Amino acid sequence: MRKPMNLNVRLTGPLSDYVAANVGADGVYDNVSEFVRDLIRKDKARAEAEAFERLKTELGAAFAQPDDTYRELDIEEFLARNHRIHNG
Repeated sequence: MRKPMNLNVRLTGPLSDYVAANVGADGVYDNVSEFVRDLIRKDKARAEAEAFERLKTELGAAFAQPDDTYRELDIEEFLARNHRIHNG
């Protein structure tokens, strides 16, 4: 596990007001760190959901192809093809 990371962020105007409204006695979060951690978790979940949807779309397109477009590959062909794709 990596060491904890400290962040220093300066907020002004509407962003500062927004954070202040969500932190403390009247807000949902006890402190700014809790708020930022929750935002990062939500952004991480959003990015993962988008990646999963892209994968589902690609797999859906692949499985929609007629069976006669598929051909079997042995392990050497598979590894060589993937090496070309990922390493140019």
